[in-house]
Amino acid sequence: MAATPAGAIHIANDVLADIAGFAALESYGIVGMASPSRADGVAQLLPRQKLRKGVKILGTDEGVEVDLYVVIEHGTNIAEVSHNLAHLVLHTLKEMADVGVARVDVHVMDVKVRSAR
Repeated sequence: MAATPAGAIHIANDVLADIAGFAALESYGIVGMASPSRADGVAQLLPRQKLRKGVKILGTDEGVEVDLYVVIEHGTNIAEVSHNLAHLVLHTLKEMADVGVARVDVHVMDVKVRSAR
């Protein structure tokens, strides 16, 4: 039986934010990530290269706390999409990074019609 090696693994919050951001884009009903601040009352849709700006990660004794700032597709059930997104991000962080997740909060910054990609 192999022994567990001594030591610790530290994962940067930016890496966790990237994982959460990419998981969010895979979730049904999510158009994209948004900046947490609203300039002139309009949510800014972030490009794929800056997804982590739409995710805030805070490490606590209970695990990481995740805040997601998203734009949801018009015509979808906001509550259901938000619930599914929170569950997907929680599961992805636990599976990929093996971190405890204390909470996942979804902040819907805007609702938009999905454009053709």
